[in-house]
Amino acid sequence: MTADQNNHAPACPAGRPDEIGSMIADYMEKGFLENIIDMFKHDASLYELIGKLIQDERVRVRVGVTALMEEMRKNKDRNISKAVPNLLSLLEHKDPVVRGDVVNLLGIAGDRSALPYLEKKTDDENADVRMLIKEAIGEINSDLGQ
Repeated sequence: MTADQNNHAPACPAGRPDEIGSMIADYMEKGFLENIIDMFKHDASLYELIGKLIQDERVRVRVGVTALMEEMRKNKDRNISKAVPNLLSLLEHKDPVVRGDVVNLLGIAGDRSALPYLEKKTDDENADVRMLIKEAIGEINSDLGQ
C-alpha cells in the first residue's frame, strides 16, 4: 500500500539532512502534516530544517511549515527554539516573501533570542516585512510578560 492509498506517510528514513528535508517538503505538499508533526515530536533535530523548508517554492510547503510551527507552539514543544538559528540568517534573504515568512515563524517560535535580530531589521525595505517584524516583536514581548 502506498502513502497515498492509506493516507499515511511512511516512516522517516535515516539519511542526509538534505534528503530528509526534501522528503518532509514532499510530505507537506501531499498534506501529511500530522505525520510530520509526529516526526518532529520524536526527533527535535528536524527543527534545523525549518529554514530550508520555508524557502520552498511550493506554497503548500510554506503554509505547512507555518502550520507545523503553530501546532508545535500550541503543544508547548520546548524544542521549537531549535528552529531559530537557521531562521535568523534568512532575515537577509533577497525575497521579501521569504523574509516575511521567516519573521512570522520567529514570532510563532516566541524565542526572545530573536528579538535583537528582529529589532535590527525594523527598517526593512519592504513595508509588509516591516509590519510583520513589528507584530513578531510584539508577540515575543507579550510571551515574555506571561
